[in-house]
Amino acid sequence: MWSLPVTLVTAAACATLALVFGWLGARPPDLRRGPRLAPYRFLMLLSAAGVVLMLVHAANLLGVNTGR
Repeated sequence: MWSLPVTLVTAAACATLALVFGWLGARPPDLRRGPRLAPYRFLMLLSAAGVVLMLVHAANLLGVNTGR
């Protein structure tokens, strides 16, 4: 089980990655450089899901009952 500081740092890292991937995915395509090889929008969604999971885990560590 992760401690609260590790969980919050992981949530912050996932949020930062979601912002960066969102910015990269929103840029217009550059035909001179060729197609993008990384699926930035999908990576943004995965990072955002990681933020949600880490926040739920942090709430559980603080004593909030989120499940059965």
